[in-house]
Amino acid sequence: MTLVETPAPARRVTWWHLLLRDKFACLAVVILVVVAASAVIGPMLLGELATKQNLRAVNRPPFSLDDGVAFLLGSDSLGRSVLARLIVASRTTLSVAVPAVVISLVVGSVWGMWAGYHRGWRENLSMRVADVILSFPSLLLAVVVLYVFSPSAGNIILVLAIARIPIYLRAARAESAELQSRLFVDAARTFGAKSWAIIGRHVAPTVLPTLFTVATLDFCFVMLTESSLSFLGIGIQPPDMSWGLMVAQGRQVLQSAWWIAVFPGLAIVVTTVSATVLASWARLAMDPGQRWRLTLPRSQRKNKEVKP
Repeated sequence: MTLVETPAPARRVTWWHLLLRDKFACLAVVILVVVAASAVIGPMLLGELATKQNLRAVNRPPFSLDDGVAFLLGSDSLGRSVLARLIVASRTTLSVAVPAVVISLVVGSVWGMWAGYHRGWRENLSMRVADVILSFPSLLLAVVVLYVFSPSAGNIILVLAIARIPIYLRAARAESAELQSRLFVDAARTFGAKSWAIIGRHVAPTVLPTLFTVATLDFCFVMLTESSLSFLGIGIQPPDMSWGLMVAQGRQVLQSAWWIAVFPGLAIVVTTVSATVLASWARLAMDPGQRWRLTLPRSQRKNKEVKP
């Protein structure tokens, strides 16, 4: 009697395994986790050091341990640790970018799915409102509003959130309008399901991966906008700290103390690039039709075709 071997069941590939296969995505996650941890824990540990002046250590160059690890990245014109200020400023930068993205994501997504599902005058009215908001550039709108009102973190969050709502509204509306005529949505409607129940149970799970990718990329834009506003002097105001404000304060001594402006600028660049890399990975990981590409080396993804 011949024994027939039963093939072993294929091991389910999880997102964790897919992430470990991509070294750039892993590095991006590590960087973002470090930035987030610094924003949460850093001010509690280094808050006093970031504001403490030491006139004996004015404009100390970086990469020197003569004054301790706190001055590894040098000091500014008042003798304050650049490393400590960089870590403390990360909380202010993220506390503006993250709430602005979350508010615009929630409002724009719900609004867009509602308009796309019902179509008709709801869709037309929503698109006209989005067109009106998009007719004003986000940075210009923020400059005008913050110039009229007091420049504060709350006002920056509010104006950036309102300016970015149309991005999610249009993306959610397009996806929802295409899904509302699908067979599974028609079946749910036939069995008497309410519109909001259909949107929450059938439409939202399909639309959210796209919106998550858009939100990750939009986080980069919002953070750069906040840094630009602070650099122009109408964003975060002293004694608060943000990366954009640190760049603005360091530009006056750029030739003699370049590290005061360069390191905050590098922090902005590294964080935004890491978020962009993570968004690119998440776009493939959340798409069942493209997820197979993450099992291949990065150099083979563009040229590899799915074989029938």
